[in-house]
Amino acid sequence: MTPLFAALIALSAAAVVALLVWFLWFSNNSIVKTQYVLSFPWIKERVTVVQISDLHGKSFGKNNSRLVSAVASCKPGVIAVTGDIIHNYTKKNVAVAVATVSALAAIAPVVYVSGNHEMRNKGYASLRKALAAAGATVLDNACATVCGVTFAGLNGACNKNDAVLTLSDDPSDKILLAHMPHHIKNYARAGYPLVLSGHAHGGQWRIPFTKKGLYAPGQGVFPKLISGVHRVNGSMLVISRGLGNSKFPLRLFNRPELVKIILTPQS
Repeated sequence: MTPLFAALIALSAAAVVALLVWFLWFSNNSIVKTQYVLSFPWIKERVTVVQISDLHGKSFGKNNSRLVSAVASCKPGVIAVTGDIIHNYTKKNVAVAVATVSALAAIAPVVYVSGNHEMRNKGYASLRKALAAAGATVLDNACATVCGVTFAGLNGACNKNDAVLTLSDDPSDKILLAHMPHHIKNYARAGYPLVLSGHAHGGQWRIPFTKKGLYAPGQGVFPKLISGVHRVNGSMLVISRGLGNSKFPLRLFNRPELVKIILTPQS
C-alpha cells in the first residue's frame, strides 16, 4: 500500500466518521415542525395551539433559545405542554424546565400537564409550584379556559385509571391533555373529542422512509400509536414525537418535533 493510498483511506474514514457524527447531531437537535388543521363545531374562532412534549430536560441552545424561537415563529394562541418536561429531578433538569416555561409564557399562555417522569418521586410538588410561578397553568385533573378553548389536564399518575371521567361534567367541547397515548380508548370513552399526547417518542428509532418506530413504553415493539393524528371511537388523538430522549440516548430518523395545531370552526 502506497503512502498516498493509505492517506486516501484515512481521509475517507475520517469523512465517514464526521458524517455520522453530524447525522446523529442533526437527528437529535434539529427541530422539525408538523402542522395539522383540525375543525370542530365547538371551536368558535380560529386559534393556534403549539404542543411541546417530552423535553426531558434537553436544551436546544442556551436557555432553550432555538426551541423558544421555533415556538414563537408559529405565532401560537396557546402553548400546551404534555408531560415529561424533565427527565429526573436534577438541579439542571429543573432549571431548564422552569426557564423554558418562563420564556414560553412570554409568547403565549402555557397550559401544562405532568407525565410519568414528573411522577417518579416527591419532587413534583416543588416542580409544580415552580412551573406555576414561571407562568404555566398547571392542569392536574383540572380544567382551564384559554383563548376561548377549554383544556382538561390528566395528571401523569392517572393516565391508566378513570380519573379522566371526573374531570368535567361535559367533556364534549374540551381538549384533553393526557401524556400517554395508549390509553386513548379510556379518553374516548370519557367523551373528549380531541386528545393531545406524547410519551411514545415517535418510536425513538424509526425505520427510514416509513412512519414505523421500533419501541414505545407501554406499547412494546413496533408500536402503533407513536405520532400523527389517530381517530379512535369518536375521539381524535394527536401524538407528538417529542423533543428529548429517555432510556434510549439517541433518536434515529426521528427528529425532535414541534406540533402546530390550527383549530378552526366547523362550517
